Formats: sequence, structure tokens, C-alpha cells
Amino acid sequence: MTDSTTITPATGGGAAPGLTKVGVDVKFMNGTTAWGSWPDALRTVAAMGLEGVNVRTLDELSPTLDRAELTDFSQLAAELGLYVEMGVGKVNPYMTAELPRVRDLGDGSYLAGMERMFETCAEFGWTETWTAIGGFKPYPGLFFTDRFRTDTDWADQLAATERFLLKLGPALRATGVRLNLETHEEITTFELLRLIDAVGDDVLGVCLDPANLAVRAEVPLEGIARIAPHVRTTQLRDAALWLTEEGLSRFIAPCGEGVIDWDVALAEVLDVNPGINLTIEPIGQVRAEMKLHTADPVWQAGHPDLTDAALAELTALAEAYEARALAGEAETIEQLRALRPAEAVNDFALRCASHLRAVLARRAALAGAATASVLDR
Repeated sequence: MTDSTTITPATGGGAAPGLTKVGVDVKFMNGTTAWGSWPDALRTVAAMGLEGVNVRTLDELSPTLDRAELTDFSQLAAELGLYVEMGVGKVNPYMTAELPRVRDLGDGSYLAGMERMFETCAEFGWTETWTAIGGFKPYPGLFFTDRFRTDTDWADQLAATERFLLKLGPALRATGVRLNLETHEEITTFELLRLIDAVGDDVLGVCLDPANLAVRAEVPLEGIARIAPHVRTTQLRDAALWLTEEGLSRFIAPCGEGVIDWDVALAEVLDVNPGINLTIEPIGQVRAEMKLHTADPVWQAGHPDLTDAALAELTALAEAYEARALAGEAETIEQLRALRPAEAVNDFALRCASHLRAVLARRAALAGAATASVLDR
């Protein structure tokens, strides 16, 4: 394992072939990141051989949107050769009370707080921004996402989210900022596409986190293909699947070590948007088990787009993963559930980067061979 003081850069030839760069997501907790302060985080990311950052939310980086601080951040990123992508507040009115800093930025108005962040992002050129519809909750059973909350139903939350996004539309268009809705664990790609259709793809896109697709019973490659034309940013990691008493469990895994075929997954995205940044969302001490309660009638009713074919394919993917684990080629469920050292976040990010760059190198080689074949004719 690596840590923030002894770092082995990711293999695969450094910068990714072509326009595509490989970076990492940076989250703040109580004003600090897994790598310390933001200057330490940027320097560590560069030392790891990565090429950019997505800062999860602007208000975490600078709670008052201090221009001097943000200028220093932007300049250091540029000096280190790092791309910067930025996140803003979430957009489901039923859970925005969990984000008081955004409301503070608007002097009591969450809408105004979001608009201030758009203006700031535009000023610094951070125009492809991250957002999400909900957030993980530390509750058992179905209640780990906002999808199954009992004070309202999911359809009402989606309707309220659509109305709020429409309110944000004028500010997004005025600033040239786009909100990219993450394929988060509470929402399906079908629902994301409906929101984009309702609000407009000039102001809404998708932030692809393929590991979350299975949580909502979507076959990862099918979900990626559905939303690929709208993917503008990424939060990349793999998914391990295991059959359990509840139905299925999804765990996070480094890219290339789960059930996703990354040659196919990246082809879906890069064929549409070849210059997109491939940002890794690393995870440290846990592998974030999330359960699919496939036999629960409430769970079933809560997934109106679910098909028997998708559930059968997810079961097959889980069986294939378990067979690999039995052969010693993947982690067992006991290993997936085990607590890891805090510095495992670096190891996770570097393993992801190495695999992604290997896929990019294969793509470049195939493209080169195809070009050579044409020229030889």
C-alpha cells in the first residue's frame, strides 16, 4: 500500500494517450482531504502521476467563495498541470436542508446560493460541474438512500427536482455552466434521461459513476450505453457483486477488478466525447456494500423500469465474480467487507489509473493500426 508521503506513480506511460486525462476526485471533510489541505492534495495528486482533480463541492473548498483563495487554488493546479472540475450543491429540494452552507451563500436562499456558485465556477472556467439528486444515509434496509424515504415518495422527489432544475436553468444558461447529474445510488439512468429531456441538455448532463448502476438494478454496460451521449464528467470505479440472503450486494472495486468490461465501457463514452476527463472516485477503508433487496415487494415496486432480464444478467455477473473469487482471482465477500488502512485510498486510485491507462493504450493501438491499414491500401 502507498501513503501520502511515499507514492509510487500510476503505471501505464504517464499521461493518457490522446486528449484524455486521468485524474481523481477530492472530497473535503471538516476542511481537509484524504491528503491534507488543498495545496497538499494537489501536490500529492500530481506526485501520484495523475493529471487532474474534481473537487466534490466548491463550498467545501471555500465556504465563502473567497476569490483570493480560489485564485491561489486555480494557479497551483495550473502550475502542476492538473485539470480542475468542480462540484456544486445537490438539487433535490427534499434533502437540501442537509447542505446549509449553500443556503448560507444565498443569505437564506438555496437558489441564490447555487447561482453564486455557478457565477464563481464560470469565472474560473469550471463549467462542467458535478451534482447529485440525493446522498447516502447511514440507515438499514431500504433507507440508505432518499429513494425510499417515507415522508414523500420518489416520484414527488423527482418532480420537485425537475421544478428546481428549471428554476436554475436561466442562471446556468447565463453563465455557460452545465450541471452533470451523477449516476448516484438513488437514481436510475432512465430517470436521469427524463430529467435531461425535461430541462434541456444544454444545461444538464451526466456524471458517470458506473459502480452505482448496479445498486439500482441496472446492468452496468447497458446503463452506460443509455446515457453515453450525455456523459460530460466521470467518477470512475468498478463494482463487485455477490449473491446474498437479501438478493445481491454491490461493493466498490478498483477499475478492472470488478464486473465491468472497461474496454467496452470507455468505448461507449469516448466514442461520443473523446476529450472527456477520466476522473477516479477512490475509496479508502471500506468497500461500501449496498444491498439490493430483490425479493422485497416495496423494493420491486420502487423500480418501475426494472426488467427480469436485467436482474438475471446481474445475477450472472455476480456468479461470475464469485467464481473468480473462488479461484483466487478476486476478493471474497469476507475481504470485501474487511476494514482497510486509511492510506488504501492511494492504492485504490493508482490501481484504477493503471487499468484505465492500459485500456486507453489499447484503444490508441487499435486506432493506429486502423489508420495504417487505410494508408496501406
